[in-house]
Amino acid sequence: MPQISRILRCGDVMAVTGLSRSTIYAMMQEGTFPHAIKLSKRAVGWRESTIREWLNDLD
Repeated sequence: MPQISRILRCGDVMAVTGLSRSTIYAMMQEGTFPHAIKLSKRAVGWRESTIREWLNDLD
């Protein structure tokens, strides 16, 4: 059975990574941060597993 990953909203991603909102979006544009997934017309989120993998890759 595949593992289900939680969806983190921007505030959660900022808390986990220590990055500001503007830095997250700038890094997404540069291709150095995982892209968000669209949740609705005005909401995005990131898979927790993707953020954890990104953090692990920094080490």
